[in-house]
Amino acid sequence: MAAEAHTVSTEEMEELREAFSKVDVDGNGYISTQELNDLFKAANLPLPGYRVREIVQELSQTMDQDKDGKITFQEFTNVVHGLKSSEVAKTFRKAINKKEGICAVAGTSEQSGTQHSYAEEEKVAFVNWVNKALEKDPDCQHVLPMDPSTNHLFSAMGDGIVLCKMINLSVPDTIDERTINKKKLTPFTIQENLNLALNSASAIGCHVVNIGAEDLKEGRQHLVLGLLWQVIKIGLFADIEISRNEALIALLRDGESLEDLMKLSPEELLLRWANYHLEEAGCSRINNFSSDIKDSKAYYNILNQVAPKGDEEGIPPIAIDMSGIREKEDVRRAECMLEQADRLGCRQFVTATDVVRGNPKLNLAFVANLFNKHPALKKPDNQDIDWSSIEGETREERTFRNWMNSLGVNPRVNHLYLDLADALVIFQLYEKIKVPVNWDKVNKPPYPKLGSNMKKLENCNYAVELGKKEAKFSLVGIAGQDLNEGNKTLTLALLWQLMRRYTLNILEDLGDGQKVTDETIVSWVNNTLQEAGKHTISGFKDGCISSSMPVLDLIDAIQPGCIRYDLLKTEHLTDEEKLNNAKYAISMARKIGARVYALLECV
Repeated sequence: MAAEAHTVSTEEMEELREAFSKVDVDGNGYISTQELNDLFKAANLPLPGYRVREIVQELSQTMDQDKDGKITFQEFTNVVHGLKSSEVAKTFRKAINKKEGICAVAGTSEQSGTQHSYAEEEKVAFVNWVNKALEKDPDCQHVLPMDPSTNHLFSAMGDGIVLCKMINLSVPDTIDERTINKKKLTPFTIQENLNLALNSASAIGCHVVNIGAEDLKEGRQHLVLGLLWQVIKIGLFADIEISRNEALIALLRDGESLEDLMKLSPEELLLRWANYHLEEAGCSRINNFSSDIKDSKAYYNILNQVAPKGDEEGIPPIAIDMSGIREKEDVRRAECMLEQADRLGCRQFVTATDVVRGNPKLNLAFVANLFNKHPALKKPDNQDIDWSSIEGETREERTFRNWMNSLGVNPRVNHLYLDLADALVIFQLYEKIKVPVNWDKVNKPPYPKLGSNMKKLENCNYAVELGKKEAKFSLVGIAGQDLNEGNKTLTLALLWQLMRRYTLNILEDLGDGQKVTDETIVSWVNNTLQEAGKHTISGFKDGCISSSMPVLDLIDAIQPGCIRYDLLKTEHLTDEEKLNNAKYAISMARKIGARVYALLECV
């Protein structure tokens, strides 16, 4: 952030990020004048049209400091914060939350004085999704089904069980079911469940900064909904990734390389997928899942394209009734379209009204669910494609990516190396480890068409310079070009040092500033184990760690009696038994309050 942004409180920064994402409906990291216009139109402000145009024009000119027609998050933050008391800023802040269905939450933020809010239609959509997803889970019957017309969701999430279950649905095996407290719950065991849920959500890449167990226990609506949406979205987007779904290569356009397609975010791939089927139907493309789908006609044509045709064995054909597309009234047409979506088992997330209003979040979820159930894509028989280059991410890469996303970096990291090519995320990580960044030296998007990679390379050179001079990292043989080109080994070397420093900083803060080294940690571990009468380790490379027993013993020493040793095998372990112990150990560590990003295979 530029210097001005440093005066914004942490809580207000979170609110501004949320506001920015509401306006930036296409998720490209900046706001266009058109998006500002759409926001004010949707807000139904009690102002004459000319005044709205003046406000938009004034905001555009004030915010767009680079005069490139695009407003970055940094420009947005500086201006909205600086104009807090002006009529324009007040109007703008009201506009962000004044869309139909926005509910104010009782009370305001103590730091910024901003009233929190949530969208009623989003609450309804998420309740219905959770009800459907967990309807047969015996552990959730005490709170399900929830009534979407009430605030039942916020109390139902309070014991942590539903959230743990939803996390496991989005990323299977994240939480060991043996560690969830399910019966005879007390305030203490509820606290453990909420610790487990929050730390596990962080581990799969949810941004949980400023969300605590008390917030969930008390049912703070905007925080509960925000976290639940992140969990649902991660699950919806899990297979919208080329290494996990090679049929997406069918979306390649003429003149594009495989790398071009791999650079696209899940949101961009979904839009590409929708347009692929619209083009196959002879229809015009859409540019978003908000204003361009309000008349339901694009949805009708997509449904007609992806519906089973009976050409796959065991899958009967489903003929979409297109007659509703001729309905004159938008809401009625949307309702007819959703009746057809229901025949495909895909009437989730949106009501007819949500479609007509163009709610971007719920329409994105609707399309993602449709893609997951009926992609209607076939892997092309194209000999020009180097299939070996399509690799899934390694455990190490996934750990780093989830860690960065949990810290709330902007934009979100979808592809580790491609998304670090301009170093903007790396600069944000430097600030997380207390390394000062001179943002005046940083080139910010959108980059010019000519020379864009040079701007990114300059950023990468500065990132390496900061690592060597300010962070005192060991970056021998690493240059900015290595980050820019996505050199895996060298990029991971920098990320490992960033994550290690972040962890050591936390430990030093807990230890009143005492310097922490590997030897300090091993010494503390052994002292804790010895005091509890348990076996010690020789160091982090001790072979016995592969059984997870030292980790489990340490957890039991910290919170005596919490480990169920009767659930574990402790000697002569097979690889499967080692994984079983590791899964239990990681979940138990999160349950007692530890933020663990390691995957069970790592242990």
